[in-house]
Amino acid sequence: MEKRKLNISFNKSGSGSYTPRISLPATWVKEMGLDKENREVEVIFENSQIIIKKEK
Repeated sequence: MEKRKLNISFNKSGSGSYTPRISLPATWVKEMGLDKENREVEVIFENSQIIIKKEK
């Protein structure tokens, strides 16, 4: 298991609301088999944790 501390960016929209975003390390995305053509993931929020899985 590899662990990293990442920051969340908050982008402000024209209406004044904020959208949180996080960038994942490219090595992790590549290891999951994700690319421009295969980019669908399943995101689960459970017990204050976010889990990202590749769609099957």
